[in-house]
Amino acid sequence: MIELRPGRERGYVDHGWLKSFHSFSFAGYHDPRHMGFGTLRVINEDRVTPGTGFATHAHRDMEILSYVLEGALAHRDSMGNGSTIVPGDVQRMSAGRGVTHSEYNHEQRAPTHFLQIWIEPDVRGIEPSYEQRHFAAAEKRGRLRLIASPDGAEGSVTIHQDARVYAGLLEGAERAALPLAAGRRAYVHLARGALSVNGTRLEVGDALKAAGVATLELQDGAAAEVLVFDLA
Repeated sequence: MIELRPGRERGYVDHGWLKSFHSFSFAGYHDPRHMGFGTLRVINEDRVTPGTGFATHAHRDMEILSYVLEGALAHRDSMGNGSTIVPGDVQRMSAGRGVTHSEYNHEQRAPTHFLQIWIEPDVRGIEPSYEQRHFAAAEKRGRLRLIASPDGAEGSVTIHQDARVYAGLLEGAERAALPLAAGRRAYVHLARGALSVNGTRLEVGDALKAAGVATLELQDGAAAEVLVFDLA
């Protein structure tokens, strides 16, 4: 099964300070056809205007990944962590039994463009934890770089779920392939540019759901930045 999810069909909200596309049902956007995909529950594409951000708020029992495309995002949480994430950084926060945090764009001129991703954990009520890693563009160029996994393989951030997340940059003749074990499924989200996946053309914001497929073949990229989720 290969199914295209056009980006134009995502939920959208404009709060003035925040413009956000929702790949799955979230907050005021409800679509029973798109409640998630396996354990992948949220992909929000957020644009935060300069000098604004998310005030302190709470989460629990969720694996939260932040992936910055442009600008910078300042993070502060109840665990005592304070950092700023920039393009190339991947931040993982395991909310566990409960955590509060804030996220701000402290720049005065440039918006922050980032993806916020929620993955349902396989264990609940754990001690909250935080991790941040940088993956240079060269590590993602012409390939899929593992950025999150259940065992922290290859220097990826560690998530509490049988899921693996890859990031790639593809242009022109560059190609990448991801074998999928029997019974697993994949979700491909195109953050920028254009790309073909198993013969299906994706434009920016589009996604592709795959099940019963032995290998994902990514090619014909045009300034493409892509995230691929390998899910149980």
